[in-house]
Amino acid sequence: MTFASVIQNIIKIMSKYWDVFLIKGVSITLALSAITVFFGAIFGALLAIMKMSRFKILRGIVTAFVEFIRGTPLLLQLYIGYFIVPLLVPALGMSTFASISVALVINSAAYVSEVIRSGIQAVDKGQSEAARSLGLNKTQTMTKVILPQAIKNILPALGNEFVTIIKETSLASTFFVGDLMTSYLVVKGSTYLAFESLVIVGILYFVLTFTLSKLVNAYERRLKQSD
Repeated sequence: MTFASVIQNIIKIMSKYWDVFLIKGVSITLALSAITVFFGAIFGALLAIMKMSRFKILRGIVTAFVEFIRGTPLLLQLYIGYFIVPLLVPALGMSTFASISVALVINSAAYVSEVIRSGIQAVDKGQSEAARSLGLNKTQTMTKVILPQAIKNILPALGNEFVTIIKETSLASTFFVGDLMTSYLVVKGSTYLAFESLVIVGILYFVLTFTLSKLVNAYERRLKQSD
């Protein structure tokens, strides 16, 4: 195998299977990542609020859940989602994509909850005291005063979570959901050119994560300038 032959094979593969990589692989990878980050942020916010609750039992349950998710491999969680989620909601007839999405959302929510909690706690306590002195209750203080200020700390971290999730979705190829790594398996099985197919997928992953990382960095710089 020479460098020239590798390049030739890559060009041949892309000319024939570009739709498998770009239309199916990239689109499903981005869709899976977007779903994970969006719902992970929503449930992560709920977990963060519950973890800061005054009720010890609720705090203990949420803390145990978050620590379990953060302390076990993502692939294990994907297997649990693949086998358990359809059993829990059989009436919905959930597809493999949906089951894997649920597992990824749960994983992301556990990590995002810590990001949101730290972002909320980073807001000066005087802001909360000032809001309460103006007659706002605890819920109003959180939604109208604390969260708007915490968002500046949270959004860049959520952008980084998006980048991380794009890479972690590669594990979903174990269940053939159609992501980039699934595209690699399909093309490798058709062409028997494993290395060249892997190079293409690696380049596409790099382009996606590098582009998103630069966008996140640009947004962080813009936030600092606004401050």
